[in-house]
Amino acid sequence: MSGILSGLRIGLLTPWASRAGGGVFEAVVLQAEMIRACGGEAPVFALDHGHVVEDSARFAPGTLHLCSQRGPAVVGFAPEMVKRLVEADLDVLHLHGIWMYPSSAGAAWARRTNRPYIVSPHGMLDPWITGRGRWKKALARLGYERRSWRASRCLHALTGREADDIRRETGRTDSVVIPNPGPEPVAPLPQRAPCGPVVYVGRIHPKKNLLALVAGWKSARLPADARLVLAGWGAQADIDALNQAIGDDTTISYIGPIFGADKDALIASARFVVLPSRSEGLPMAMLEAWSAAIPTIMTSHCNLPEGYAANAALSCGLERDDIAITLQKAMAMQQSEWSVMSNNARALFAARFSLSRITAIWAETYANLAASGVSGAR
Repeated sequence: MSGILSGLRIGLLTPWASRAGGGVFEAVVLQAEMIRACGGEAPVFALDHGHVVEDSARFAPGTLHLCSQRGPAVVGFAPEMVKRLVEADLDVLHLHGIWMYPSSAGAAWARRTNRPYIVSPHGMLDPWITGRGRWKKALARLGYERRSWRASRCLHALTGREADDIRRETGRTDSVVIPNPGPEPVAPLPQRAPCGPVVYVGRIHPKKNLLALVAGWKSARLPADARLVLAGWGAQADIDALNQAIGDDTTISYIGPIFGADKDALIASARFVVLPSRSEGLPMAMLEAWSAAIPTIMTSHCNLPEGYAANAALSCGLERDDIAITLQKAMAMQQSEWSVMSNNARALFAARFSLSRITAIWAETYANLAASGVSGAR
């Protein structure tokens, strides 16, 4: 597997080369690492905005190509992007994230080069997402998204549920389903239930449903030492709303953005990692928790039903009262029960989401696409 992509240039195209892209950014970083691990080159093409200066070190030196944008940031028009993609002499181009100008650039590249192009929506065809900003998405469909979908050799779904969303929105039934990988475990299995907090790590955004989580926490009957720690970044208005919801409750802390080793340490210290989201593709925070052998509390919209089936996760629902009931159950759990869930979490991660397993699947996928040598344009 180490050399299966040797000699191939697999371009990664995305609107975001920084934490501004949330889980999509993390997925692109991992995708580049997987390609390089298999002997390929992984140049990354992205818009020059967000926290690029702080986060550019996440990519291998010389592999990040930033394109200046003009006009509204929500569109991300970058007039030089197509030219730079064509000049890069790529064997395959892989778009991560939709609804912005890079979709148009990717389709143009596919038409000009007649080489394989693959699109990963990363949950952005979920009904909750498509139901927001309808007129903007309608314009994007007419302007470039449908052209991008038609130009792609195939679309990539993170889950079977996302494959259904893709079929509904695009009419394409040929999606390849490959989950995101999580990070390789770096710590031994916990020997007992930690005394640490319930932890949320991610974007501060309405779709994450954090206000309902805070309300549920406040209404739940919890042990006196129970703590909820919220870590993440987002628009200032959403952060202000979260802080207002927390108020003077000393059992809840919003600690701001957290990354790298600090984030890993926070997750490893948690009793549970929680995600009460209304919409996800495949959330990295859940995989990071399972890799660290930490059970999770999540909604069905996280698209990880295997977590429930393996008894590695508890379902919390979306509403305050449902979340409160699940929190009470989680915090009342005996050490032996928690340890079973912890072992199940690590076992599930190893069987389904390990980096080595997903790398092998992507290596074969890219190699087959490159060997076909034909674009999916139609």
